[in-house]
This record gives sequence, C-alpha cells and structure tokens, in this order.
Amino acid sequence: MKKVVVLTGAGISAESGFATFRDSGGLWEQYNVEDVASIEGYWRNPELVQQFYNDRRRQAIGSKPNLGHTLVAGLEFYYDVTVVTQNVDSLHEMAGSHNIIHLHGELMKATSERNPNDPRCIVDLDPEHPDIHMGDKAKDGSQLRPFIVWFGESVPMIEAAARAVEEADILLIIGTSLNVYPAAGLIHYTQPSCPIYVIDPKPVPVQINRQVTFIQKKASDGMQEFYKIMGLEE
Repeated sequence: MKKVVVLTGAGISAESGFATFRDSGGLWEQYNVEDVASIEGYWRNPELVQQFYNDRRRQAIGSKPNLGHTLVAGLEFYYDVTVVTQNVDSLHEMAGSHNIIHLHGELMKATSERNPNDPRCIVDLDPEHPDIHMGDKAKDGSQLRPFIVWFGESVPMIEAAARAVEEADILLIIGTSLNVYPAAGLIHYTQPSCPIYVIDPKPVPVQINRQVTFIQKKASDGMQEFYKIMGLEE
C-alpha cells in the first residue's frame, strides 16, 4: 500500500470556523504574535497567554470537521496515511484520521510550564471546563500552561514528521503558507520520485526543484479535485 503524508495548516480548518493567523482579519491582526505565541511572551505575561488560549479553546468546542478533513480521513481506504498537522485543533481526529503527528501541540491539552514535553505532565482538558487558571498545577508542581509549541521552543515531533515524509510515496500539502519553519522544510525530505500536490486558494511558494501540482482551491473543493486526479471515489 502506498504511503501518503498529508501536511496540513490553518487553511484546512478555516472552513470549520477557525480564524487563520496570517490572512486579512486573522488573529495576528488582533494580537501581537510575540505576546501570545512565544515562550518569551508567556514569561512576560502568563495571564494574557492563558486567557488567549482559554478563548481559543472555547471557540474550538462545538466545532466540527469539514469536508476537507473528512476526505483526508477517507484516504485511509486507499493508502497508508500519516497526517502531519501544524494545527492544534482535534478536527482530524474527529473526522476519523488515525495516524496524526501534531507538530505544534494540542489545544485541548495542558502541560507543565517547567517540563512541557514530559508526558507525565500532559493532561486532557475537559470540554465542560476548558480553562486553565493561574494556580492550576501540573504533576511536577509547576503551573499548568497550554500544550502548545510556541516560537522560541523546540518542535519535538519534527523528527517523526521528517521520517514520515522521507518514506512517503505521495506528499499532499493543504492550507499552509509554508512560511513557518521547521514545518516548511519538511518538503525537502521527500524522495525524488515522490509527487507533490498543494491545495490552497492562494499561490504557495514551494522552494523545490521538482514538478509540483497546484490545486488552487479551498481545502474541501481541493480535496474533491485531488480525489478526481487520483481516480478515487469519495
């Protein structure tokens, strides 16, 4: 069975009501990225950062996967699929994908501010009580913080993602600007024989000396087009 790696970004979740960060009206127009998405910002003002992610969590509760997520999950009928996502939502899981690598953490989890990647300190948050409060403690006794990989922090899952891309027979990229590293560099781990498909309504600068098939549509429409190209039934 061919191995397919699907690299997804904010664009695939936009149709489910999640604000993207970089587009017009996106979150970066409302917040300073250094304040709410960097480890330095957290140490400067943890209360602001906690509130930002509490708000994101309340927004996420009740959101449902869109056709793009569902069609990605449907690829498992035909291929050995690994989803590598830059998103922190759980919409791929909800849509039925089984093998998911979260590069930037998971919104509905909390962890230790002292040891954020210690699995003993990572806990699921209850959708009925999704907020993290100052004073909430992790198992190591430190303050609980969002289980999010911020700018300035290492990306612990990048090596697993790179290994998956190295073994891919097909790389499918959906809804990402390929501007954020190290995720944007994953494309360079593909084998020369690996075809690359990019689904995005906007032009995406793909810095690779290889044939790339661009499908300039939103995620749901683009996935339908991808199925047609591959001769698959939805």
